[in-house]
Amino acid sequence: MQIRAETLVLEGDAKDMICQAVEQMHVDLLVVGSRGLGKIKRAFLGSVSDYCAHHAKCPILIVRPPKEITS
Repeated sequence: MQIRAETLVLEGDAKDMICQAVEQMHVDLLVVGSRGLGKIKRAFLGSVSDYCAHHAKCPILIVRPPKEITS
């Protein structure tokens, strides 16, 4: 089994550009990070990962930031 990954640098609104690239490139899986914004900040700023989860035409994996380790 071979896994191919690509990195793209695109100009424009991130959520729209990601979803367009997914469709044009026939992507099998989209992996995006989450900054871990709270609900209030996410409501005002919007969430790229949330938008992609609802609009990308392929499965999506959202990687959340690691929990802080307290000692």
